[in-house]
Amino acid sequence: MKLLATGVLLWSAVHLLPGVANQLKLNLVARMGRSSYRGLFSLLIVLSLVLIVIGWRGMAPALLYSTPESLRMLTAVLMLVALMLFVSARLPTDIKRVIRHPQLTGVILWAIAHLLSNGDSRSLLLFGGIGLWALAEILVVNHRDGAWIKPQAVGTKRSLIPVVIGVAAWLVLAVVHPWISGVSVIPGH
Repeated sequence: MKLLATGVLLWSAVHLLPGVANQLKLNLVARMGRSSYRGLFSLLIVLSLVLIVIGWRGMAPALLYSTPESLRMLTAVLMLVALMLFVSARLPTDIKRVIRHPQLTGVILWAIAHLLSNGDSRSLLLFGGIGLWALAEILVVNHRDGAWIKPQAVGTKRSLIPVVIGVAAWLVLAVVHPWISGVSVIPGH
């Protein structure tokens, strides 16, 4: 449990640092240089992921709650939307005119989707922890950046690109998810 919790906390702290302690970040960049700071940031993120994976595998799950099998379809739909939002963060799309932080919103949906289908202690720690981080990150970024200035419209054609990529990513995940986690994402399979 300690490794998983440490990984989630490290992930959260490293990501939140620029928003809550910008002066510290600027001091580190001035002292280390931008490339070294980015390297340290990346190294700490990789370390957090390693701790999360090792912690997940080493933690025996204790059932905290169970959900009906019927929610698995909702989980699948939420994951599809989460992937579309995640992709839309990096592409010009009108989705950004409706949702200020599509990537972080996608992470929150990912967390909710997994908590709907997994009621064990390690899932609550991982998915709940990362979901709370994403929510905190939205609040920090909104405070730091001030009023939301919506981007210019790009049109339906360009806005459909993240939808198509999100669907393709969902299909790939549907195929590999049973190998990764031992659980099919398609209800009834």
